[in-house]
Amino acid sequence: MANPKRRHSKARTRTRRSTWKAAVPEMSRCPQCHQPKLPHRVCPHCGAYAGRTVLQAGAES
Repeated sequence: MANPKRRHSKARTRTRRSTWKAAVPEMSRCPQCHQPKLPHRVCPHCGAYAGRTVLQAGAES
């Protein structure tokens, strides 16, 4: 198994690790009630998905 010949500095290690960040989820608008919601999910406010109502309004799973 390969082993490093030289030690990496703290700056080099931290620079490499700095790109691993949690991304903020993108929000879209519901076409019926215009409230923010996650894409490809049922709207939690009006219960609509793909132009039709699939859940009762305000119902939580």
